[in-house]
Order: sequence, then structure tokens, then C-alpha cells
Amino acid sequence: MKMLLSDNNSGVHPRILEAIYECNTGHEPSYGADRYTERARELIEEAFHTQADVYFVTTGTAANIVGLSGVLAPYEGVIAPDTAHINVDECGALERFGGVKILYVPNRHGKICHEDVEGFLASIGDEHQVQPRVISISQISELGTAYTVDEIGELADFVHANDMLLHMDGARLANAVVALDSSFKEMVTDTGVDLLSFGGTKNGMMMGEAIISFNKDISKGFKYVRKQAMQLVSKMRFISAQFIPYLEEGIWRENAAHSNRMAEYLKDELSYIADVEVDSRTMGNMLFVKIPEEWNRPLQEKYPVYITDMTKNIIRLVTSFDTTEGDIMDFVKSIKILSGDK
Repeated sequence: MKMLLSDNNSGVHPRILEAIYECNTGHEPSYGADRYTERARELIEEAFHTQADVYFVTTGTAANIVGLSGVLAPYEGVIAPDTAHINVDECGALERFGGVKILYVPNRHGKICHEDVEGFLASIGDEHQVQPRVISISQISELGTAYTVDEIGELADFVHANDMLLHMDGARLANAVVALDSSFKEMVTDTGVDLLSFGGTKNGMMMGEAIISFNKDISKGFKYVRKQAMQLVSKMRFISAQFIPYLEEGIWRENAAHSNRMAEYLKDELSYIADVEVDSRTMGNMLFVKIPEEWNRPLQEKYPVYITDMTKNIIRLVTSFDTTEGDIMDFVKSIKILSGDK
């Protein structure tokens, strides 16, 4: 049975598995000096249409923490919405490893704008207070919403005008690019994002993310931070080789487009069922759905779901690159039975 609990639950795209197998031939220099890692770096620069520093790591948390730790001094902090993955779902990793503070603010349906962080500007230069240095946003946000290209550009202009940096947690960046009919260049490079955690695990890869710095001055020490963080993988080619077909063959777009379509299909089907409310603000492959609390137990027996809001009984549903219409209809059938609509 395929689940709608998370896109981390799905398997690996067959072409990605082939790439891992194909790079398992002969010997290659270790620690990222191999030809696969070099090619992956080239493809990332081509995708974003700019030169960049690229560092491969194993997980999204590692990408966020290594990247942010590399640009933050111990007396500096990162501003993020209270729902941010770095604030809620990374077990205090940034505070422990980076030794820095997260300055979180109330989210606006998962997002923030520059008005939300202007209050921190008064602390700049005050030796008694943590110095705001980075604003971190997630694309797509943890509540399934997406920043428009203009919104990202406005945030970038704001942070740069105040001598700060803009970080993007791009675990589901591919889904956002497809949903907004954009491109990596338009959404990230052209807007002025300084630092990106570029995710692939949630979109058909086995494991592996890329830290991409678009400002080489801020990433001069990244190779040392990555080593200290135990993320300098000796057989790096098995991570970086996945990015080659992912980018070269357009698998990122194919997978994201499919999972987005399946989410829209699920949204449409659920909208006809009584006592079911779907948040219309979501984009990409995540849905947030309000259902009666008494449905939780019988639903969980067949379909484990993540309850994101206990007070309103809102569940999160996530489609994947391998979700089918049949999977959607099986789930919808279970919801219809609970609603009495057979």
C-alpha cells in the first residue's frame, strides 16, 4: 500500500537507481574529487545559470545546518517563521551544532515578509543582543504555501539593504518551480537568494542534498564546516551521481509535475465529500485537510496520516512521484466510507 504520509516514504526513481549502479564501476578519487561530482556541479551551475559553490551532503537537515553554520558567527542569529523546519523538525541541530540562535516570528500561512522581521533591525550593533544575519525561508513552506518570485525578490532586496543574507530551504523547490511555472534561475538566481539547500530526496532521489552558495565570499570555509559536521562523504560519487540524470534528463521536473498533479487530483476528489475541508492556499504536492476527529482512528488503521493541528483536526497529505490515480481513489474511497458517502 502506498501512503500519503510523506514524500519521504516513496522509493527511488528507477533512473536514479541506475545512475547509482552505473557509477559503481572501477575506482574514483574519494571525497568529491571524482568525475561524477564534478559533472553534478556543472549541471547545477547550468540549471541556475550562474557560477556557484556546491557542497553535497546526505540529508536536508545537514544541508540547512552546515550551510547556515558556515555563514553565522556565534553571536549572530537566523530569522525564520515559527513553522520553519530548522525551528520545529531538526531537533535543535542548528543551536547545538552551529551554536547560534533562531529568531522565529509568527508565520503567515507558512511564510514571512520583510515587515515581520523589521523589529529585529533595532538590535543591530547592540552588544547585548543577538545580531540578525540571515533570513531563512522554505520553498515550499511547511504549510504547503509557496513564495511567489516577487515575494522572494522583495525579501532578498530587504536583507541585502540591511547587510544580511537570504537562505532558502529548498527541500521541495522543484515542486514550487513547477507549480508557479517558473525556473530555478528565475526563482532563485534572479531573485538574489544567497544560500540554498537544494533537495532531491523528496522528489525521487535515494538520499543527498546540495548546499549551493551563490556568493563565494560567504562560503570560503564551507569545506571545513562540512568536514566538522561529518558530512564529507568518502564515496561522494554515490550521492552526486544521482543529480546527473535528475538534472540532465529533467527527472526533477517530471517527478515534481506528477506529484503536483496527483495532489490537485486528490484536492478535487476530496472537495466533493461532506465534512471535509481542504486548504485552498496550498500548492505543490502537500494538502492540509480538516476532517472530523472521530475519523482519525479508523482512518489511521489503513492510512497513517500526520495530524498537524490537534485543535482543528487538520491532517497533512503528501503525494509522491510514484503516486497513482488508483492510490488516490483508494484513499478517497476510505474517506467516503467514513463520511457515509458510499
